[in-house]
Amino acid sequence: MAVVWVPALYRDLTGGATTVSVPGGTLREVIANLEARFPGMQERLFREGEERLRPGIAVVVDGETVRDRASVLRRPLAETSEVHFLPAISGG
Repeated sequence: MAVVWVPALYRDLTGGATTVSVPGGTLREVIANLEARFPGMQERLFREGEERLRPGIAVVVDGETVRDRASVLRRPLAETSEVHFLPAISGG
């Protein structure tokens, strides 16, 4: 199972867990399984009404930032993959 590192902004959905193990062979499958286990996660990751990541969210898989936003959800994952969702932080 892939290990997903949960950003602080989303930990209210995971009961405070910083990492969760989630099955899935692609990033899309991992997100679907996150949603099944932690309702509301998909809403925070996807654009409203779309199956695309929000523009302000970067994805890092196994230490590599996924730059191709068009195919990010089809990104294959290994059983030992680590996934990080990095929401943009604004402020001053």
